[in-house]
Amino acid sequence: MEILDAFLHTANQNKISSSAFCRKETTDGVTALFFDGAAKEELDSELGAVIHLDDRRVTGWMADYRRYEFWCQPSFGKNLSDIPDQTQGLIYQTEDGLYGAILPVVSEQYKCVLKGNPEGGVDARLFSWCEGMKTCKALALVLAEGENPYELLHRCAKVGVGLLNNGCRLREERRYPEVFRYLGWCSWDAFEIRVDDESLIAKCEEFRQKGIPVRWMIIDDMWATVKDFYGATYETREKMFELMHASRLSSFEADPKRFPKGLKSCIGRIKEYGITVGMWHPTTGYWLGIDPDGEIFEKYRDLLIKTESGAYIPTYEQTKAYAFYNAFHDYLRESGAEFVKIDNQSMTRRFYKKYAPVGEVARQFHNAMEASVGQHFDNAMINCMGMANEDMWNRSVSPISRCSNDFQPENREWFAKHILQCSYNSMIQGQFYHCDWDMWWTDDGQGEKNSLLRAISGGPIYISDTIHRSKKDLLMKLCMDDGEILMCDKPAMPARDCLFENPTESGKIFKLQNTANGCGVITAFNLNEQNAKTEGTVSPADVEDLQGEEFAVYEHFSGEFTCLKRDERLPVTLSDNDDYRLYIIVPLTDGSGWIGRTDKYISPRTLERRKDGSVAPLTGGRYALAENRTLVFKEYDFD
Repeated sequence: MEILDAFLHTANQNKISSSAFCRKETTDGVTALFFDGAAKEELDSELGAVIHLDDRRVTGWMADYRRYEFWCQPSFGKNLSDIPDQTQGLIYQTEDGLYGAILPVVSEQYKCVLKGNPEGGVDARLFSWCEGMKTCKALALVLAEGENPYELLHRCAKVGVGLLNNGCRLREERRYPEVFRYLGWCSWDAFEIRVDDESLIAKCEEFRQKGIPVRWMIIDDMWATVKDFYGATYETREKMFELMHASRLSSFEADPKRFPKGLKSCIGRIKEYGITVGMWHPTTGYWLGIDPDGEIFEKYRDLLIKTESGAYIPTYEQTKAYAFYNAFHDYLRESGAEFVKIDNQSMTRRFYKKYAPVGEVARQFHNAMEASVGQHFDNAMINCMGMANEDMWNRSVSPISRCSNDFQPENREWFAKHILQCSYNSMIQGQFYHCDWDMWWTDDGQGEKNSLLRAISGGPIYISDTIHRSKKDLLMKLCMDDGEILMCDKPAMPARDCLFENPTESGKIFKLQNTANGCGVITAFNLNEQNAKTEGTVSPADVEDLQGEEFAVYEHFSGEFTCLKRDERLPVTLSDNDDYRLYIIVPLTDGSGWIGRTDKYISPRTLERRKDGSVAPLTGGRYALAENRTLVFKEYDFD
């Protein structure tokens, strides 16, 4: 990308143009653009500076942009001018076959996003969300070009993290919590804000009776004392959300009406089923903050601020914010909780914009949260509703971040939107975090498709079925008998030939690719919005980082088997939206290689690869393998 111009925007809309405001620095093939400008007048808090970029070689792009306050989704196009505002990650292809990647950065004060401009280029837009700023000094973005788009994104993230030096880390530098290596369950879709102790115990009893090895549970929205709920009624889900977002947290204590013996008693009963418990809470206490007539306000008023809308929420200031979260987490830990899910994270502009620049606000309140979570829960946390890049670039150690809008049970149209959000968002968020593809239902019209999506995701797997509706047979395809999930190696991402076309319109199959235990994994879906037939191909070359020259290709649902060279392609036709495939791609040595247990989706994870190079089954069961390029099945009984 060529820099055409750089200029400041003042609060009264004057432009101060000078290319001298922008400088380049190159590290490991990645170019970092820095902005350094000053004005005598105040800068526009919503658009303080612009770097105008252009590149006429671009033939196609995918922009990962913030469509909602909390969530991102992909957009596709050919003209740079069509890139949507709030783009937080961009990949593109050029007419000479190269790829490019751009990651806008949130620095000490300024936030950067991309947006196409009418002249045919793209603008890097910087703003602080803070009045009174007269200087803009910031790392604006990092960009690179090369032959591998996935590697480019990783290099850009690595260089950006190094230049910021603010504690942010890459995904591989974040320790994945042991608890999330097992199957989980969340109360939200099952019970919503009516969650209570007896319903939770009833769900535990269902798991015991059915032999479903759920090992952890999130008690979600809203378990705590919210007096605005008392006497309130609602007839629809929409009215329930209106009630939630108009309500405030009165006390850290569990609601005495729904948890009459207290949270500690409830968690103790759940643990008797061998289930670890985690607690949900928003950054703000509850959606409308803290109840000014409640116990929290009385005890911790000096840790709160009053927003422009009149709500009381924890301050962003690190020392005071830490004191608030520390008090909250003291109670949760003493009650027996062992991890947390913290929601409502991308609320910086809405609540804090007048107090300090966006980078400063995000860094301080994330440092406060992460310090408390580290102290109380050994960094075991799921970040949620936090896909804004001020959050992405400012978390230090927490390992997991939700990468999609909320799961919607029994909603067929939602599935395509969900899979696209998860897949393309993971290309950006997945550079920094293990990606959470959200809870789901087994007893749902999309149940098997959703299970397949979680199998390849590379992140935690947890369901939210209500009482009596969890289906063991589907869940056991995802995990071992003790509930340990059969995880892929990294966040799943689209195959290269799916990067720059919207799969709901392209007429082609949509492919996700990943690796597991030295093998490739590809899922193929039909996302055609007309529910029409789609076609495409599957190849070992679709899987990034897969080693080898000859491969066995085994399709899980049909049992079809073939052998392919690296660049050979297998034709695939999917008849409608309910037609999908799972391919296990195994490198062959002298025509032979293990596929794994055929009753599990990620079958290579059922194998032990020994130091001497040999492979052996981990458990009893029916195993598939290629012997002299022929499919063979063997039964093992370790009892």
